Amino acid sequence: MRFLLLLSVSCTWLLVGGLAANDKAAVVLETPGLVAFWDFQEEAGSPRLSRGGGQVYALKEQGGTVERAEGGVFGPYAARIARGQWLMVPRQELGELDIHGKEARVTVIAWIKRRDRQAWQALAGIWDETHKKRQYCLFLYGTTATRADEMKRYPVRDRIHGHVSAVGGPTAGEKYCITYATGATEIGFDAWHCVAMTYDGASSRVYVDGKLDAWEHRNPFPYTEGLFEGGEDGADFTVGAVHRGGEWGNFFGGDMGGVAVYRRALGEAELRTIARGTLRR
Repeated sequence: MRFLLLLSVSCTWLLVGGLAANDKAAVVLETPGLVAFWDFQEEAGSPRLSRGGGQVYALKEQGGTVERAEGGVFGPYAARIARGQWLMVPRQELGELDIHGKEARVTVIAWIKRRDRQAWQALAGIWDETHKKRQYCLFLYGTTATRADEMKRYPVRDRIHGHVSAVGGPTAGEKYCITYATGATEIGFDAWHCVAMTYDGASSRVYVDGKLDAWEHRNPFPYTEGLFEGGEDGADFTVGAVHRGGEWGNFFGGDMGGVAVYRRALGEAELRTIARGTLRR
């Protein structure tokens, strides 16, 4: 009898936990325009497979085995990405992740628990600086923010950035691409945050926990040129790193609870609903 009682309690806990996890995922999966959503529940050493959209995308480990950490957002686990590791969908497998052109619209959402203090951490996107194949990418902790009214960069730290490029290479007259939105909020450590970037054809925007992280002349960041078309030899879709300076770098260090990409710019109300629905405990 005691064994049956314990088994019943255990099954009830698993059922409730499973429903909670599925309910959180449903908020993401049921938002229109989804291309891919990864919840990082797979075992270490396995490809991380997307849900939603019309195609399954396999994020493959690079730089070693990406371990699992307990206490995820969409289930028991998250991906614990160590510095020097990243996940990648190769260019030839991008499908609808290859969002480009004058009419391009995109949203990238990442659920992160920051652990590394290093600057310029790439979270998710298609961004290759080495080969001048930049398209879109969500970053954490760039050391500068661009004032759109001056097109000059000033020092910052610990913010979220939404990078967009129509040219692939550096901004005209600059060493680097400086067309990106920067949020006003400093992101702390060891707590889950839902961070996002959107591009609607007019501006890049960044959001923290469902709220537009507004900052005058920096977020929103006006940009009407669209997104670069890299062609068959364009950049890969990566989580946790980008190619720059002739090698892989801009490594993220921490736990990745989920990544979602949409082929449209979600509004603040939608992102608020997603953040509240997925960060609740």
